[in-house]
Amino acid sequence: PTPQTSSKAVFVASRSRPQVPALAAAAAIQRDDALLEAHVRSVAAQRALRAQLAAAGLVAFVGDGAVLARRAGNDDRPMANARAFDAAACGARRVALDYGGVRTNGLGLPTGISLICGGGFHGKSTLLQALQVGCYDKVPGDGRELCVCDADAVKVRAEDGRSCGGVDISPFIGDLPLRPPGSTKSFSSPDASGSTSQAAAIVEALEAGASTLLFDEDTCATNFMIRDGRMARLVASSAEPITPFVRRARQLADENGVSSILVLGGTGDYFDVADCVVVMEGFAPRDATADAKAIAADDRRNAPAAPADRFVFGDRAPRPCVANGRTGAKAVGSFSYGDNNEVDVSCVEQLVELGQTQACCAAIATAAKALMPRGLSTRALLAALDAEIDARGLDAVQAEGRRDGDLARPRRHEIAAALNRVRTATFGTGTA
Repeated sequence: PTPQTSSKAVFVASRSRPQVPALAAAAAIQRDDALLEAHVRSVAAQRALRAQLAAAGLVAFVGDGAVLARRAGNDDRPMANARAFDAAACGARRVALDYGGVRTNGLGLPTGISLICGGGFHGKSTLLQALQVGCYDKVPGDGRELCVCDADAVKVRAEDGRSCGGVDISPFIGDLPLRPPGSTKSFSSPDASGSTSQAAAIVEALEAGASTLLFDEDTCATNFMIRDGRMARLVASSAEPITPFVRRARQLADENGVSSILVLGGTGDYFDVADCVVVMEGFAPRDATADAKAIAADDRRNAPAAPADRFVFGDRAPRPCVANGRTGAKAVGSFSYGDNNEVDVSCVEQLVELGQTQACCAAIATAAKALMPRGLSTRALLAALDAEIDARGLDAVQAEGRRDGDLARPRRHEIAAALNRVRTATFGTGTA
C-alpha cells in the first residue's frame, strides 16, 4: 500500500480475492491435506512417546525399526540400506511403549547411569547422536521418529580454548597451580583446557536445568573421565586436582537426580557404577549389564571411590552485556555479538538449525537489556525468557519493530550454552 492508503482500505483490499495475485493465492490455499495430517500425527505420537519416559523410569527409548544412521556428516537424511534398530537381544531392557496407539517394542535406558559399549564402528556414537536429538520431533520419514530422549538431556564435551566466566567447577577441579586457593569456585578463563572446559560444561548444563547428561568418550577429556590405577601410583593424589567424573556420576544420579548416558569403548572403569550396560554389535544392541557387573566384581582394584563431599555449586547471575555493534548468525556454529566478537557455538551439538542460533543470539541481546539488569540467576533468567516466548512467540526476543521470519525456537539449554560462550559476558552472584 502507498502512504495514502488507509488501514481500512488495506483491510478491505486484502479481503478481496480478485486483488490477490494468483500465485500468492495458490500458495496460500493449495496444500496436501494427507501429508499435513501425517506430519501432525507423527509429531503428536513422538511427543506422547517422550511423555511416557518418566512414568516408565526411563530417560531414553529407541523403538524397533528405527533407522539411526545418516547418509553423511552434511546430509541428515537416513542412510540408504541402513540396518534397522532391533532390541530383540536386550532382555529386560526391551520395553514396550505406546506410539500412535500401537504398542512398540524397543530399548529403554533407565534413570541412573547407562553405558553404551562396543568395538569401533559398531554403532555406539550413531546411537548417541540419535539420542542427543531425541529431544526434538522429527519429520515423517526421518527414520528416528521412534528415538526419544529426556527433553532436558544435554550433550557435554571437552572444548579446548573456550571462554569460561565465573563457573563453580570445584566439584571436579580443586586448587590449581599458580592460582589462589579456592579460585575454582568461580573459575574464569579465556582459554580453558579440556578438563576445565568439560567441568564447566557440566555445571553450566545443571545450572540451566539439565536432568540427563550425554557423553561420548571421543569428545571427552580422558583425565576428566577416569583416573588410571597405574597413573595414580605415579602421580600422587595430592598433585592431582581433578576429581574424575567416574567418582561423581553415581552421586549425581542418587543425590541430585541427574542421569548419565555414556559411550565407552576404551575403559571399563564405569562398570562398577552403571545401572545398565548395552553393547552394540554390528549396529544391534545387546544387554550386557550382568556381564559388566561380573567383570567389575572380579577386579575391584580400580573401583572408583565416591567422594566424601556433596555435589553442590554456586548460582551465577549474568551481568548486562549489551552488544556494541551488529548481532546475528549466518551459520549454525557461530554468531556475531557486536563488533569483533564472534561467538563459537560449533561444539554445542544440540543446535541443529540456523534459526536456533539466530534465536539464541536475539535472546541474549534482549535479556541483556531487559532481564540481566534485574540480577536474576541464570536459571531464573532462562525461566523468564521461556515464559515470554511461551506467551508471545519468538517475537519476544526480537528488537522493537523487528520481525524476522526465520527464527526457530531453541531450548533453554542452548540459549545458556550460547551465553556461556560470549567472551564479553561476565557473571556475579544470582538471585532467585
